[in-house]
Amino acid sequence: MKAVAAEQRVASSEHMLTADQVNANLSYLRMKRLIDIVGSLLGLIFLLPIFLIVAILIKIEDPKGPVFFKQVRVGKNETEFHMYKFRSMVSNAEEQLKELLALNEVTGAMFKMKNDPRVTKIGRFIRKTSIDELPQLWNVLKGDMSLVGPRPPLPREVDTYTENDKQRLLVSPGCTGLWQVSGRSNIGFKEMVELDLVYIRKRSILFDSKLIFKTFLVLFGSKDAY
Repeated sequence: MKAVAAEQRVASSEHMLTADQVNANLSYLRMKRLIDIVGSLLGLIFLLPIFLIVAILIKIEDPKGPVFFKQVRVGKNETEFHMYKFRSMVSNAEEQLKELLALNEVTGAMFKMKNDPRVTKIGRFIRKTSIDELPQLWNVLKGDMSLVGPRPPLPREVDTYTENDKQRLLVSPGCTGLWQVSGRSNIGFKEMVELDLVYIRKRSILFDSKLIFKTFLVLFGSKDAY
């Protein structure tokens, strides 16, 4: 039995991704960054009216709270950065989280709760439509994120990662990705990691384009986001 377990560990390690492997295709990486810059810049310009409307609605519902929510996330090579979203929760949401951790509805190193009491009325709408994610275009323009890639995790999530899980941190996190268009909130952590690793191995400009197209379909027809 020990010999079999050892063989399985060796086989698993042989399939582990390395930084050199994921960064080998320089032409793809350069084209991906160019698309990120142009796409995020155009998005910020053309979506400005939506930004203004959402900002006003957030302030009307909760005048004392900020419009944007800034949170530390972990990006490529475990580098931390501040990720931006429209605020969809009450101002003291982080303080209330400790009381809700036992009600987590997904497995693994993520917290998801369908009827999270911290979410505001406007917050529920912008989450359902993923409008709350739009400020991440600023992160893409800065280079913290890409338009397509794995979901950027929280530091407390990364603290529980296995070596296998950490492979998803070899590339820049994205606004959308294979996990986001494959079921999102209905998919557990283990399955999310598997989807991210599939994306990393298959990624190309064509694959990224397909995922961006599928994201638009999800935005206009998904019932999975919460």
